[in-house]
Amino acid sequence: MNNSIENKQALKKLNLKEKYALMTRDLGWETSYQSMDKAFDQLKLDGIKIHDWDKWEDPFRLTMDSYWKYQAEKERKLYAVLDAFQQNNGQLNISDARYVNTLKLFFTGITPAEYNAHRLFAMLGRQFPGPGAAIACQLQAIDELRHVQTQIHSISQYNKYFNGLHDHRVMNDRLWYLSVPKSFFEDALTSGPFEQIIAISFALEYLLTNLVFMPFMSGAAYNGDMATVTFGFSSQSDEARHMTLGLECIKFVLEQDPSNVEIIQRYLDKWFWRGYKILGLVSMMLDYMLPKKVMSWKEAWQIYFVENGGSLFKDLSRYGLRMPKYWEQTIAEAEHLSHQTWNSFYNFTGAAAFHVWLPSEEDMEWLSEKYPDTFDKYYRPRIEHYKELSQKGERYYNNNLPMLCQCCQVPLISTETVDPTKISHRETVHDDNKYHFCSDGCYDIFIENPDKYVSAWLPAHQIMQGNCFEPDVNTEAKDFDPIAEVMRYFHVISGQDNMDYEGSLDEKNWQQWKGIHSDEVPKAA
Repeated sequence: MNNSIENKQALKKLNLKEKYALMTRDLGWETSYQSMDKAFDQLKLDGIKIHDWDKWEDPFRLTMDSYWKYQAEKERKLYAVLDAFQQNNGQLNISDARYVNTLKLFFTGITPAEYNAHRLFAMLGRQFPGPGAAIACQLQAIDELRHVQTQIHSISQYNKYFNGLHDHRVMNDRLWYLSVPKSFFEDALTSGPFEQIIAISFALEYLLTNLVFMPFMSGAAYNGDMATVTFGFSSQSDEARHMTLGLECIKFVLEQDPSNVEIIQRYLDKWFWRGYKILGLVSMMLDYMLPKKVMSWKEAWQIYFVENGGSLFKDLSRYGLRMPKYWEQTIAEAEHLSHQTWNSFYNFTGAAAFHVWLPSEEDMEWLSEKYPDTFDKYYRPRIEHYKELSQKGERYYNNNLPMLCQCCQVPLISTETVDPTKISHRETVHDDNKYHFCSDGCYDIFIENPDKYVSAWLPAHQIMQGNCFEPDVNTEAKDFDPIAEVMRYFHVISGQDNMDYEGSLDEKNWQQWKGIHSDEVPKAA
């Protein structure tokens, strides 16, 4: 009995560092009946050399008991706001129903990506022999799963009243533009553990989440979407910790052996570019899809990568690292990325799962102000041409399938940085087959490891090969409609989930809801 009391008193006297060491380092062990190399068989895939795992430190010194208390308090506050949002028909307080299309893109693209991040960190928690690193990865895996759940709960209210939010899992697996983030994670999940940590903690956490959870969540607040704002900032507090953990892991690896520097630089070059190519979707969300705009894509990229990223790599330069390859090119492309991406979706809206529209005169004045050197010269004339066609009843749709980049799977819509009137196109031959790329960055990634990318599941190719039909389809039937069957395979209801916002069911319902008394219950879409 006395020994028990003395032990409890001794535990109470532990400081935070001592408690963290007790609850992490003591969970590690050396294998006995199998070698450590067999138990952690993926560690040597990267060529990274680690001499002392005990040197890895979690800057937050987060243990499982404190983690649950911390997250439980966040959950309590989050769901209190979500309950209030639902009980007060919060979906009617947004600026305009067009805004919901940003949620459709977010929900079908980012939410499944968070789930894949959960899978990846669970794998890392198993593959890192250092208990400090392993526990940090396990906690982050739980974080990512929590993000998926809170996003589903937050957006479920919109799913009751708006179209296109009904099947994010199937859409993520099958829709052509969602293969861009999906292929990012498939690439990461099939890499070695150290490449995985660069892919997620740098490319995803530092690049993507900074540009989604900061300017986009500000846009959500500005457009009255308090549900999204609440889960966004609840997630962002986790993301800040994730970024710090990832950077600490990078520094740890660099400090372990000088030969690691070259490998880490190669990974940073690759995953910077892979992460950047996803951001075309974010750029058009900021510039074209928010009814009330907060900042342009060019401004967001300048703040969250050029300035913040420049500071990061200035710090990392003492380890021998430099800014990622082709980062200067992204500054030039910031003048064009959102306009070219939105133009692509305006043309291919029949194969998407959200609505599109042409910017108003007020929107174009804003775009002209934010992009004074490029918008009026290159993009205003195109939009005005589309408006003229639409007014004549000749709305333009592109019914072809776009050529996709073999690496990032983005359609070849980007232009050369030196000439924005010329499509950027690179190609190479591997094993007697020709492969196409959208940029020098994607070309370089393919050349480094071509066998990994030649088997990529490219939606346009799969459609042409007849692999995008449900099992019950009879392609020999007289009434066989391949386009309709592909859309059924996508789980997209043509004309209801996509095409122009003007005249859509979402617009009609919105106009009806805003004209009814607040005590009447809106009819579901």
